[in-house]
Amino acid sequence: MLRKNFTFTCLSSRTTDTGFDILAINEGEAKGHGISFSAAVLKDSLPLWDELPCFLDHPSFFAGQSVRDLAGAFHNPSWDESEKGIRLQLIPNGPASSDLTALREAAKADQAIMKAIGFSAVLRLQYKNSGEVTKIISVASCDTVIDPARGGKFLSAQYPIGRASVKQASSISATRVAKEGGTMSQTNPQTAAPAIEDEEQEEVVENQTAAGDDPNVTALRNLSGTQDTIAQLNQDAQASRAVLTQMCANLLTTGLATSKLPAPMQTRIRDDFTAKLTAGQLFEPKDLQDRIDADRKLMSEISANAIVQGPARSTVTGMYSTDDQITAAVHDMFQVARPEGLEKIKAARLTGIRELYFMLTGDRQLRGGYHPSEIYLATTADFSGLVANVMNKVVSNQWDELGRAGYDWWQQIVKIEHFESLNDITGVLVGTVGTLPTVGEQEEYPELAIGDSPETASFVKKGGYIALTLEMIDRDQTRKLMHYPKELANASLRTLSARIAAIFTANSATGPQMADTGYLFNSTALTTKGGHANLLTTALSAAQWDVVAAAVYNQPMLIKNDAAYLGTGPKMALEPTFCLVPRALRKTAYDTFLNEWDVSANVHSANLLKGLVKPVVVPEWTDTNDWAAVCDPDIAPSIIVGERFGLKPEIFVAGRENDPSVFMNDEHRIKVRDFKAVLVQDFRPLHKENV
Repeated sequence: MLRKNFTFTCLSSRTTDTGFDILAINEGEAKGHGISFSAAVLKDSLPLWDELPCFLDHPSFFAGQSVRDLAGAFHNPSWDESEKGIRLQLIPNGPASSDLTALREAAKADQAIMKAIGFSAVLRLQYKNSGEVTKIISVASCDTVIDPARGGKFLSAQYPIGRASVKQASSISATRVAKEGGTMSQTNPQTAAPAIEDEEQEEVVENQTAAGDDPNVTALRNLSGTQDTIAQLNQDAQASRAVLTQMCANLLTTGLATSKLPAPMQTRIRDDFTAKLTAGQLFEPKDLQDRIDADRKLMSEISANAIVQGPARSTVTGMYSTDDQITAAVHDMFQVARPEGLEKIKAARLTGIRELYFMLTGDRQLRGGYHPSEIYLATTADFSGLVANVMNKVVSNQWDELGRAGYDWWQQIVKIEHFESLNDITGVLVGTVGTLPTVGEQEEYPELAIGDSPETASFVKKGGYIALTLEMIDRDQTRKLMHYPKELANASLRTLSARIAAIFTANSATGPQMADTGYLFNSTALTTKGGHANLLTTALSAAQWDVVAAAVYNQPMLIKNDAAYLGTGPKMALEPTFCLVPRALRKTAYDTFLNEWDVSANVHSANLLKGLVKPVVVPEWTDTNDWAAVCDPDIAPSIIVGERFGLKPEIFVAGRENDPSVFMNDEHRIKVRDFKAVLVQDFRPLHKENV
């Protein structure tokens, strides 16, 4: 089953001289929505259609429904078997009731308008994938709109609208109005009863006098009849006043629900107007709207960030939206830098993840999902998306912090490349054409023997998730949540660091097996297939570094992947730039490459290696004596790190109402995903010492 909010246009208009008795919706398929209603489902929903408000048009996407658009209310829902639909009584009332009446009159006069206008019900439904509606969960309103989608029509008259004067309309029996669940439109409830008493009393006197009775008898009869009439009218007026009180209460509920005011302000307004009703004081729609507007202005002034300066030349600065305010507050909560342009916002500090979750989802019952009726902010910010964005910034910051602590050592010795797909990557050798041959006049150009790397590597997906449960949100465990992205960043960077460090330690410190069948580090001659001549066994010293540097310098370039060409290319002629050591050899490396003076035994001279070699500590290496030499990857790239969606890991938050984790486990899943490929494409820029 699926649940979703729908707005259905339900009526095409056929007006009558009097009344607003309508068919709201009947069985059949809803045009343009791909769903259908059965008679059984509509019958089950009858209780939901009583006392619904009627507005002129739906609210816009960016603003809530306005009290000014209130045109009336629906009452007395019933099932119409002949029409196979729901029958409602519409009683115009409210600020827009005159517009509703004018629209009805225009439709009567012009058939084109009659075909265009209709009523649109705002429904929350439960339905199958096939489109069959299984339940109408709630009905928010039924509003006047253009272009109806589901059939309907006016059925019968209630009472005249738009023809009688206010005084004539007030003479209708209050008992009838109370019985029909309506109100006397455009009539002041405090003055309606006297107008009825005066008019009916005059009619009684005239009728009795016309009968030709004795004047005294007639006077007594008139007095008796008048007293009975007054008593009945007082009773009717009380019933009418009860209906008006209920209408005011409904207006208060509807007006506050669409006001978009914060909950405390709504509570204060509700208490004030409820106290008036309790004291027997009715209020006009304008009174409620004025109060809502005043509180909106007060809220705007309290939280205003705009500054308007100068009478002559006004400068407007700091124009920020609610989304900007929330974005800034969330960045502050996670203690990361705000986005550019939001640095000067004076955003209120969030108390924690619980307040943010309720503010953006309205899910105060912790059922999961999005509940717009409970949200009092006019914002388009999404909880899952906003949290994911900020967490990605936390990951980026933590990645950089951990890198400065030493875990970005590998970035100095590898070539990082971006790829547009997850296909296997293939190595490319640099400098395989050592020299260009001479071409004589009118001679053909000879084919160059190009060496290519047969090495390949596949992308490996790393990742996992951490659960943010609804219990954690309700307990407001913000500090724990802030720690999550840091842990994910640590895990990702350490994993990549370990993958690259393992290139030098795999297979008993000889590295991975290459496509030529030889292991990355071996002492076999270069003229033999699989021979790399890049492995020795001497401890680190200035003298041994010179031996290693010479071996790297003299490595022959690959001319062609053919046995006849092995070891015959010109020298690579590159000195290694980085010396990789375990933590135990750091001081030895620093003394060898960074000191001003050569500290070798019985040597007293300037250190000639200073500034030529950079020591790099590999955190994962556990052997205390082994070390390695690597050339500059910008000149002779050997190790390639391929990234598909960025070098740093990505954070995703799954927390929608229809996510399985929310439904089954009451948890938002914070997932980290990382696609990387690590390739060793050339052994020549690398040398290893397994001591």
